[in-house]
Amino acid sequence: MRHLLEQDPAIARAISQELERQRGKIELIASENFVSGAVLEAMGTVLTNKYAEGYPGKRYYGGCEYVDIAEELARKRVKQLFGAEHANVQPHSGAQANMAVYFAAAQRGDAILGMNLSHGGHLTHGSPVNSSGQLYNFIPYGVNEQTYRIDFDEVRKLALKHKPRILVAGASAYPRTIDFEPFAQIAEEAGALFLVDMAHIAGIVAAGLHPSPVPHAHFVTATTHKTLRGPRGGVILCRKPWAQAIDKAVFPSTQGGPLMHIIAAKAVAFHEAALPEFNTYMESVLGNAQALAEALLAEGLNLVTGGTDNHLVLVDLRNIGLTGNEAQQLLDDIGITVNKNAIPFDTASPLVTSGIRLGTPAVTTRGMGPDEMKAIAGIVAHALKHPHRYAVQEQLRGKVSELTSRFPLYQP
Repeated sequence: MRHLLEQDPAIARAISQELERQRGKIELIASENFVSGAVLEAMGTVLTNKYAEGYPGKRYYGGCEYVDIAEELARKRVKQLFGAEHANVQPHSGAQANMAVYFAAAQRGDAILGMNLSHGGHLTHGSPVNSSGQLYNFIPYGVNEQTYRIDFDEVRKLALKHKPRILVAGASAYPRTIDFEPFAQIAEEAGALFLVDMAHIAGIVAAGLHPSPVPHAHFVTATTHKTLRGPRGGVILCRKPWAQAIDKAVFPSTQGGPLMHIIAAKAVAFHEAALPEFNTYMESVLGNAQALAEALLAEGLNLVTGGTDNHLVLVDLRNIGLTGNEAQQLLDDIGITVNKNAIPFDTASPLVTSGIRLGTPAVTTRGMGPDEMKAIAGIVAHALKHPHRYAVQEQLRGKVSELTSRFPLYQP
């Protein structure tokens, strides 16, 4: 950072502090990960200088012959990775990928069926505070009140009643495998298009460890970070008949010039995800999530659905008398980063919540395994059960520091 230190030491200092935070804390936010050195290098290149409105071979600016190579590689690699017919790698985020699909396939005010945010869905699945919920008539479905699993009877009943233009599947806080086939059957029966948002599970799908939505859905969106371990951004996969509409919905409908340095980094991440080592990594992510869940249960904590099939666990804190907000702060104080999260049928506000969400992608990237997950579960449980004991918190900080020092991150 020689140039940055000279030109803007305040920003250089903030970046250095964030690096030290990542190195010194245990990252358990399920939607975060640590990219490879190659992905970092691609993001910090001269490709950021190039304006490239349009698509490879059809740009509105000259001088795009080399950024075209990068985008073509990204498109080819992600199509091969997921077996898709068409790919658009330009969305700046998963949220913008979802909005582009809505723009391509629906009219303002159309009925769309999406998973309730408070039951594990996403803001862009129709939350009233999001543009998706403001532009379209979203009908929410949720989970069964006894099992906390997706209630397909409810999904079918709502779909047949409202005849939505689009049925949306996918979640941001659902710890179980999602079966896309029944969703596809319901969509067909209701005459709806089928969109799957696989943002959280894209890496698991790429490794063949979660059923793929691609054979079942008209559209599949994903983020390229999270379990895919790439740069922050989005991608849309679709069937060929929808290719032109999707591309137009991204540019010029919802975005301008693409971020070519990020697209190059996406290409790198897609290449990494196609390697055998990535499958091994994802197996470890899932194994670590299982180990973390079992250890948390052994410590007396309650988990939504009683466990996990994927990379995350959702902890119901009501039996220990803490809110999600309080737990998040307690854990941050000892060096463990999590996020407060609503649980199904939560009576607390979204800014307070009754749960926390934990995930294993980032700690697995650091090289931690099941033994470390058991240790982390013990630290988490001890912190939450003794929220006002300074001596206990000090001891737990030491345990966190010992763990992070054994698994260094981004060493020079």
